[in-house]
Amino acid sequence: MKILAFDVHYREDTAKIVCAVFQDWKAPKADEYIVKYHSGVADYEPGAFYKRELPCLLEVLQDIDLNEISYIIIDGFVYLDDEGKKGLGAYLYETLIVKVPIIGVAKTSFHNNKLNVREIKRGDSNNPLFVSAIGMEVVDAAERIINMAGAYRMPDLLKEVDTKTKETERK
Repeated sequence: MKILAFDVHYREDTAKIVCAVFQDWKAPKADEYIVKYHSGVADYEPGAFYKRELPCLLEVLQDIDLNEISYIIIDGFVYLDDEGKKGLGAYLYETLIVKVPIIGVAKTSFHNNKLNVREIKRGDSNNPLFVSAIGMEVVDAAERIINMAGAYRMPDLLKEVDTKTKETERK
């Protein structure tokens, strides 16, 4: 069982994509980090963030055998509202030939997005994370994120992925 966790950081028209590969939900660090750069990134379009980020995730996924992947975690939402408006996670799931469950973890909520999201609190933080999912029950997805390593709001491994996206050296 392999789990992938993605984050993307943008600088002008280039994106740095970091994908953590790990096998244990309680792992504080990944077994491996895949780092890629994607140039010619689309401008941010409100309500259509997936148009900007999806090509970045797919660039990394094209080199990965999805039959070996059990879950994919993204920084964002699967659904954007209670009516089921698709977010990045839903578009990614639809695009994949092999249907791997997608878990979205977001730091902020959207208005009218309670049915498809579970608010979770970790550590001593009063600020929740917002977990959504496709290909699995959102309750199960939330439980997995709650049980990830780390004493703070954000699981250690997801925080590490975020940090790596912002490192400026290009290797």
